[in-house]
Amino acid sequence: MREICQFDVFGMPAPQGSKKFVGTNAAGRGILVESSKKVKPWRQDVKSEALVISRHLFDGVPLDRPLWVSMVFTMPKPASAPKRRKTWADKKPDLSKLARSTEDALVDAGLIKDDSRIVEYVRLAKVFPGEDQQALRSPGVSITLYVQDDAE
Repeated sequence: MREICQFDVFGMPAPQGSKKFVGTNAAGRGILVESSKKVKPWRQDVKSEALVISRHLFDGVPLDRPLWVSMVFTMPKPASAPKRRKTWADKKPDLSKLARSTEDALVDAGLIKDDSRIVEYVRLAKVFPGEDQQALRSPGVSITLYVQDDAE
């Protein structure tokens, strides 16, 4: 595997939650809205950073090949958590839902063609600032994309 890009996104990670049915449109199709108001700002934060990477490194052409991904989410440490020892980010939000919202933002930005191109997670984690070598100094996510070397 070869690393092709790494970038950090600062902001409050938000999970891709369930959709809520709010009625039907004129064509009779259901209207679904995101149940969490935090998802849109988070996806916009990720999309903004991913757009910069896409344009700078890949000339705006979406990556359309098998990808290996690392996402390390830094969550705010609760005030009630012990200060002098490592603790685990084992409360909500769900890690898989954080990954889902972030993957969707990478697609929206045009960095990757489709999230189905992700074949494996090298690392998928929730950590607190200062308690992991890949933790950011404040809430956000560190994203690394890898491809398989053609020689392998």
